[in-house]
Amino acid sequence: MLRRLLLASTVSALALSTAIAEEHPAKLAGHVVLPAATFIDAPADAPADLKTSGKFSTGPTRVEALGSVEGKSRGRPTGLKVPFKGQPVQGHSGIKRMADGTFWVIIDNGFGSKANSPDAALFLNQYRMEWDKGTVERLKTIFLHDPDKKIPFRIVHEGTEKRYLTGADLDLEGFQIIGDKIWIGEEFGPYIIRTDMNGKVEALFETLSDGKPVRSPDHYTVTAANPGASNASVNLRRSKGYEGFAASKDGKFIYGMLEGPLWDAEKKDWESVDGKTVLRIIEFSVADEKWTGRHWKYLLEPGASAIGDFNMIDATTALVIERDDKEGTADKACPEGKKATDCFDDIAKFKRIVKIEMTDANAGAAVRKVGYIDLMKIQDPDKKARKPLNNGVLTFPFFTIENVD
Repeated sequence: MLRRLLLASTVSALALSTAIAEEHPAKLAGHVVLPAATFIDAPADAPADLKTSGKFSTGPTRVEALGSVEGKSRGRPTGLKVPFKGQPVQGHSGIKRMADGTFWVIIDNGFGSKANSPDAALFLNQYRMEWDKGTVERLKTIFLHDPDKKIPFRIVHEGTEKRYLTGADLDLEGFQIIGDKIWIGEEFGPYIIRTDMNGKVEALFETLSDGKPVRSPDHYTVTAANPGASNASVNLRRSKGYEGFAASKDGKFIYGMLEGPLWDAEKKDWESVDGKTVLRIIEFSVADEKWTGRHWKYLLEPGASAIGDFNMIDATTALVIERDDKEGTADKACPEGKKATDCFDDIAKFKRIVKIEMTDANAGAAVRKVGYIDLMKIQDPDKKARKPLNNGVLTFPFFTIENVD
């Protein structure tokens, strides 16, 4: 999912101690921009199909003429034309700051779905953020591949030697580097994928919560039900698998956070608490390579529809992006009752970074929301922003914001 800009901004706030989720001011500490029209070549030994990308991004019919179709976001032209020569480096779906000050960032599934991303390669990039210049330097790229056939289902490049993975195989949404391994949270299954530091897949783990499998309609074992019939094995909506993927600071546990609620078969309803949608945070033991049986509940606030990312900042507290599914700012809003390609008819209102507390005491229950900052009103007194402000503040009015650490 391409974005016009990568706003890899560092926000200083959330030094919080209050008992309720109060709003706290956000101050911009740094801002870099990575142009959307940034591309890299597929590996030299990759199939020819990966040398270009986006051939199916506009529908099920193949488009091969490079740059012949303009991409759109909810009907609005983006200025980028597909198919592309090479692979776009955006959009990003998970980030980790390393001890040396560089950042590893993982790619999303490509163009938004299994169906339209068979020529989107999956990879991680290591970046150096040049805060003083406002630019981004790419240092290294790791392409995911499965030569040992650890992925149990058929992949797009099944019969090739290297078996490079694509956005039709997996939807990568978060990762952790623990020791010399990369642990990846995947949304289609949802699954956990473990690779080495060269991107070679070593293992795939199914998801369990309360000892029961968690499966979306895109899980490889699921087949479409006949008309009028339900599929009892599915308990998660499509595209609602892992969206946040955190790890304890000691690297002993991974916390996979679902983007949508689980289906409660007994109540015949989606999981909720006090009328609020529940997103489960499920604990996985790295050493045992097993689910511990513990989980926490993240409750979406009224006006929010999903989370975008999740990372621990110490032993018991974490940051979560909580958002609505709207985009655009008031100065670019459509006139009342009008929809057009040059304005936004449903502007962004709820874009937050929330600090939460999850402990042994609240395992199995709701996390404590300590406080939050509003990404629609980031103060910029030091004039660090590299895009125009809205009413004197920097805003993140994007449909989805997917990186926090």
